[in-house]
Amino acid sequence: MLEDIKKSIERLIARYENERDARIRLEEELSKEKSLNEAYGKRITELERQVDNLKLTEAFTASSAASADAKEKIDKLIKEIDNCISLLEK
Repeated sequence: MLEDIKKSIERLIARYENERDARIRLEEELSKEKSLNEAYGKRITELERQVDNLKLTEAFTASSAASADAKEKIDKLIKEIDNCISLLEK
């Protein structure tokens, strides 16, 4: 009977150690994925900025009919900047 209890305790300790190791491994993996996600988010933001710049450049180099479009894009960018400033002031 005592031997059975000892074996059960050893099994429980082994299971506990396995679960602890799995938790540690998963926490490390989660941390890596969060870092990767953050890097991708920054990359997306940069690419979106480049797309906006290209669209703005295209609007300025297009015909005079597109100048109204360029003005709209500039107004939109100014509004976005104003929104960002107001958020920073909060």
